[in-house]
Amino acid sequence: MTKHPSFSDQAVQQAIEAASNHYNAQNLPQANTISEDDGHLALLAECITVTIANGKACINLPLGIGSKCIPVPISFDGKVAQACLTICTHWGIPMGVKVSVSVAGIVVVSKSFGKC
Repeated sequence: MTKHPSFSDQAVQQAIEAASNHYNAQNLPQANTISEDDGHLALLAECITVTIANGKACINLPLGIGSKCIPVPISFDGKVAQACLTICTHWGIPMGVKVSVSVAGIVVVSKSFGKC
């Protein structure tokens, strides 16, 4: 089994804590009031280097999602790319992740897992 690059647990935890801290009890909307904030917040956790092979960028994802390969629409086989992980939360609770893969600074694919 091939070992794929992973995002750091610390970076993931820091993004989750930032969302949780934002939506602590003091920042939650009061009952029977209308709030402009719908509770959705997405925070960048980290960017890592990946190598594209066979038209895919394969990585290990946090939050129990596991190893995933994301198709790259243009043949960049053998190219080094950057994969950035965003943690998607609702009222500070992680609901999913979004991964964006960039080659030479241009996003070539973006994929969500869970609710983002």
